[in-house]
Amino acid sequence: QVQLVESGGGLVQAGGSLRLSCAASGRTSAMGWFRQAPGKEREFVAVIRWTGGSVYYSDSVKGRFTISRDNAKNTVFLQMNSLKFEDTAVYYCAAGNGIIQSSLRRASAYDYWGQGTQVTVSS
Repeated sequence: QVQLVESGGGLVQAGGSLRLSCAASGRTSAMGWFRQAPGKEREFVAVIRWTGGSVYYSDSVKGRFTISRDNAKNTVFLQMNSLKFEDTAVYYCAAGNGIIQSSLRRASAYDYWGQGTQVTVSS
């Protein structure tokens, strides 16, 4: 069982930046971020593979968000720049093993989830 602990959410004005962190108690093959706004389904944001470091982003955040990792600390980061009001959501860290590329954007493919951290962008 892998435990995930997120940190770094908060309130920021549109155009600002935030950095989220997710520390894992063990190593998995992929770690990523999803988000869920009120009344909406959980949606994919970004993911990174531990082996090789391949990264994938949703179209809505590409060019603004950057996912990275610290191998020694089993920690993944999400640097969020040029934040928009529509980025407001609860952000969840997710991790899993053996996820094929075509399933990386599916929440159901991930075995472990963090508790979520609120990101609020004021317009």
